[in-house]
Amino acid sequence: MNDPTPSTSPNAPQEHAVLELEHFLPYRLSILSNRISQTISGLYGQRFGLAVTEWRIMAVLGRYPELSAGEVAERTAMDKVAVSRALARLLERGLVQRDTHGDDRRRSVLELSPVGYTVYDEVAPMALDCERRLLAGLDENDRAQLDALLAKLAEGVGNLLEKP
Repeated sequence: MNDPTPSTSPNAPQEHAVLELEHFLPYRLSILSNRISQTISGLYGQRFGLAVTEWRIMAVLGRYPELSAGEVAERTAMDKVAVSRALARLLERGLVQRDTHGDDRRRSVLELSPVGYTVYDEVAPMALDCERRLLAGLDENDRAQLDALLAKLAEGVGNLLEKP
């Protein structure tokens, strides 16, 4: 009788790489970011009817008016399709307005409308207060280290494109 060995049996367990998600930095950062965003969006979402993507766009336009949709996508690091859909909702609600760039009539730029700034002026302090409370357990040194580490990680993203 021929006894199959693990390497020849189709049902035998195979050796696979082990990826422990709970220790994998990109996964941990994503989970943390999602939890923070969902918590904060719970505060402004019901009151203003804004999704996370919509608020991020408003936050960017509140700080940097007259950006194109592509520039908004770049600054938020969000998918262009997601930005386009969220912008359509914000434009429809009158929270964002579109205009042509003064020097280049072919270039479309976006900015918060007066109503959009009213919402922005209420949500921004709420978001800042959430950040303050989130960081309350960190002393000044911890915050400086966190900021430095996040900056280093952001710089390191370019290394992901290099072949090992």
